[in-house]
Amino acid sequence: MLITDDFLPVPVPESLSATYLVPVAGLPPVSPKTAVRGLAGRLADPVYGLATQMLDSPLMSVDTRSIDEFPQLPPDLLTAFGATEAQLGRLAAASHLVVVQAEYRPGWPPAHEWAARAVAAAVAESVGGDVVDVFGLQFLDPATALKSLPDAQGRIRLVDWVLVPYSSDTEGLWFTTKGLRRFGLLELQTQGVPDHLTRAWGAVLTGAARRLLRDWTDGLAGEEVPAFVQLPVLATVTGHDIAVAYGNPEQHGATAPVLLRLELDPATDPDADSFLSLRPPPGHPGPDGRYFAAACATLFSGIEPDVRYARSGDAMSRAVATARAGLDDIRARFLADGLPPEAQLVVKYGLPGDDGPEYVWAGVSSWDAPERIVGASASDANTDPSVRIGSPVVVAVAEVVDWAVLDGTGVIEGGWTQAVLDAGERPHPTH
Repeated sequence: MLITDDFLPVPVPESLSATYLVPVAGLPPVSPKTAVRGLAGRLADPVYGLATQMLDSPLMSVDTRSIDEFPQLPPDLLTAFGATEAQLGRLAAASHLVVVQAEYRPGWPPAHEWAARAVAAAVAESVGGDVVDVFGLQFLDPATALKSLPDAQGRIRLVDWVLVPYSSDTEGLWFTTKGLRRFGLLELQTQGVPDHLTRAWGAVLTGAARRLLRDWTDGLAGEEVPAFVQLPVLATVTGHDIAVAYGNPEQHGATAPVLLRLELDPATDPDADSFLSLRPPPGHPGPDGRYFAAACATLFSGIEPDVRYARSGDAMSRAVATARAGLDDIRARFLADGLPPEAQLVVKYGLPGDDGPEYVWAGVSSWDAPERIVGASASDANTDPSVRIGSPVVVAVAEVVDWAVLDGTGVIEGGWTQAVLDAGERPHPTH
């Protein structure tokens, strides 16, 4: 095995397994094979063929067992991962569980996951019930489970298979992935992420997972399963990786890539999981959090972080007026948690300068008082040395000239002043 400073050897498991449950009240009225036949013409041929073939092979088992034979599924964790009261109610009323299990070798396609999820969804659809993804501790309705399976070109949305939970500690946010082990790869983690990057870093980590998963499966493409796959120590993540992971490859834009250093963090407890940690590249000065903030600013460059202008009475002033007219509504939606999932609200505001105001962006972390926004700067300001990427800022709403909602693909709402700049009506710059 070749080991160099440029690559990290990551161990490969001998085999992979998937388990899905379908809670039922009484016994299922149809067999799994009959239920799967009902998906003919609705599933892409590769997945439909895979499910039917594995049902007839020793690689898959489908059993109906009394629910009393199983430990109780933790309702608090199920709720944390999105379970509704109706789904938990159907689980509590169930007398049996249909258990779908499949095994397969590491590599692509992940036949064990695709086939087991397809069969479980077919059974759940036939009984009007739910699918429980045991690995992710998630409820899936049959339509959602089927939609997550590959299309005719074998494409999936990674966000349908990999979650990115996080928690807070004294050093910032701790992010992990939950789902890469489905494919044999160790889960990723990042520590010390600034609090205001909750949604943005979740998208970055999802994009990094997509890039590393591609490298991982490329290393498993041979006929023999290797003992190790060599992953690059410096992983490159682009806006395209994020967009593809969210199923929007046409919306990736032309963002510059960022580098993240890959480190193996082995578990000291034999029952605990090892991780692949993502950190700034060697030689980066300052805390990790500053690099993470700069990486987000690079990857979500659908907004310009640092723009000055002094012209009025033109398209720019109309853009400012439009943005300000929507401030009350966007604040109400932000406070009601009404933004799209994985979205981040940012505002552009003015800093006084000798040559006129300098306009910079900041991520919004709280907006309790109507006249004041608390957040973190998305850029380094030229006029104020205390305003640096990731630094806390308090923004007077009277100084706000624009706002935008960002997801992993860029601006999805707002950004009117940026649209003017992108259309070529750039005001006279003062720097």
